[in-house]
Amino acid sequence: MATQSAIVWPRRYLPGTTDNFVSNEVIAKDLTASQIWHLLADISKWETYYDNVSQITPPESGPVLQRGDRFKFSTFGFPVLTCPVQEFVPPVEGQAGRIAWSAKLEGNPDTEVDVYHAWLVENLEGDRVRILTQESQIGKPAAELSAKKPSRMLLGHQDWLDGLVAAARGQKLESTNLGSI
Repeated sequence: MATQSAIVWPRRYLPGTTDNFVSNEVIAKDLTASQIWHLLADISKWETYYDNVSQITPPESGPVLQRGDRFKFSTFGFPVLTCPVQEFVPPVEGQAGRIAWSAKLEGNPDTEVDVYHAWLVENLEGDRVRILTQESQIGKPAAELSAKKPSRMLLGHQDWLDGLVAAARGQKLESTNLGSI
């Protein structure tokens, strides 16, 4: 019997209790967790495989994230968000890699949003890698985003996963045009 790891959620962001939650997962053959991790942990690489990020500012320590770092980026039309890295555990044999950050866009009740975005990267038997990304959001903008169909966040995160896998394979994918959704 094979088991798979799960995201560790702070109680405040527990899925099913927030205004918006999405979960995306890819299992890819002939790739390793370390190949994926290299592209995910280094935020200077994001724009090479994911079109829905911009204005990335790495932490002072450099573009490869570490627990406690603070970085900035813009996504899904939100202004530049400051993101403290809450969890950062590189994958090792027999243990999933974990990275998570939070972000808050403060303002009035109509514009505030509070986000927790987590990733899990793990090797599976049979020369496969599992990449799971989940995001939980609180606030009126999050509820509005959740109500729109198709889900821009679900499609955007799928683009991120697909681009990550393609980049690890040395390929480039065309992404979903989120502006037309």
